[in-house]
Amino acid sequence: MKGTLAQVRTYERSVQLLMVNQFTINLGFYMLMPYLAAHLSGTLGLAGWVVGLVLGVRNFSQQGMFLVGGTLADRFGYKPLIVAGCVLRTLGFATLGLVDSLAALIAASAATGLAGALFNPAVRAYLAADAGERRVEAFALFNVFYQAGILLGPLVGMVLTGVDFRVTCLVSAGIFALLSIVQIRALPTRRADDSKAKENGRGGVLAQWRGILANRPFLLFSGAMIGSYVLTFQVYLALPLEVRRVGGDGEFGTAAVAGLFAVSGLSTILGQTRVTAWCKARYEPGQALTRGLAAMGLAFVPLLLSTVLPVPDSGVGLWLLAAVPPTLAALLLAIGTMIAYPFEMDTIVRLCGDRLVATHYGLYNTVCGIGITLGNLLTGAALDAAREAGVPALPWISLCALGLACAAALYALHRTGRLATPAPRPQPAVA
Repeated sequence: MKGTLAQVRTYERSVQLLMVNQFTINLGFYMLMPYLAAHLSGTLGLAGWVVGLVLGVRNFSQQGMFLVGGTLADRFGYKPLIVAGCVLRTLGFATLGLVDSLAALIAASAATGLAGALFNPAVRAYLAADAGERRVEAFALFNVFYQAGILLGPLVGMVLTGVDFRVTCLVSAGIFALLSIVQIRALPTRRADDSKAKENGRGGVLAQWRGILANRPFLLFSGAMIGSYVLTFQVYLALPLEVRRVGGDGEFGTAAVAGLFAVSGLSTILGQTRVTAWCKARYEPGQALTRGLAAMGLAFVPLLLSTVLPVPDSGVGLWLLAAVPPTLAALLLAIGTMIAYPFEMDTIVRLCGDRLVATHYGLYNTVCGIGITLGNLLTGAALDAAREAGVPALPWISLCALGLACAAALYALHRTGRLATPAPRPQPAVA
């Protein structure tokens, strides 16, 4: 970790601050969100469909507005959108802890989702701009801080929620309020150079969106990368369900599921920068992306192999069968993500020609968000079909195939040169 912090100090102050900001954003978000459903259904006594509605509104408002948030960041600058997102999340999280009417809860949930849509594309575009030629290494460090926030947030939230969920909401809101003040005072205003600023502001928004939709390599890359998000999300869906299917819903199941998240987060914190340095020294970006997606697909092989083993009735054998294959899968998914993520973020910047970067990140997030939703529906259907048909290998075969298919698509894009930096656009002659 000391080496990671030493690397961070070699970047400009703005890059350092963005990394700390992302850790704080995830800390505040994940100390609250894992416990929101229990608060809504337990403390407030809302029906299950209402809980689903409140949570769904947050997800929809974030995924559906990423493109708008990115467009606004390119138009008005990255800092204003980052600050606006943090202020909006301050208000949303405070409201979640103080109200109990359905209308207010839905409004607060929508605000927290919109906040993410405002600052996420802006943060990544700002980081890419100020990291310059060291983008890959910067995004590797960014992922370390990102995962550290995810790992620590639920632990802090568990302690605070043990006192009162409203305390959790107010502390989280306070974190975002403090973050807003720090960014207003300390985050430099990021302005593109004159030529890019003029191009970002040229033409209407719809014309710019049409131009992005005409960027075929970017769209093909976005489609190929959907699988990576579907696969990594299984740490929250398929892997916990498998732990509980084999090991039950008792204390062991809860501990084993917590272990999945710990393995995923800690491996990234400890290994991300080393993995990135190793890959960058040996592979082109397209090759690293292909290997990362292949590793994510192969992550489900331990679960596939475990389906041929008899399930013990009880004892250590049952615990091992319930915990070890999902934990290995979580570790391999984390390794695959470590390989791919920094090159993924860098490739987006290269494919957009370093123009309208936040807008491209916004569209990319929207495409992948839609893919996650559809992928989770299909994964859930595969899990149900596997139980009904008595074929437990079905979901793992499907997920393996998805990862390998996406790896093959990325390999094809790399071999055909579609992941390379596009040629500079001709500039009009100056009279």
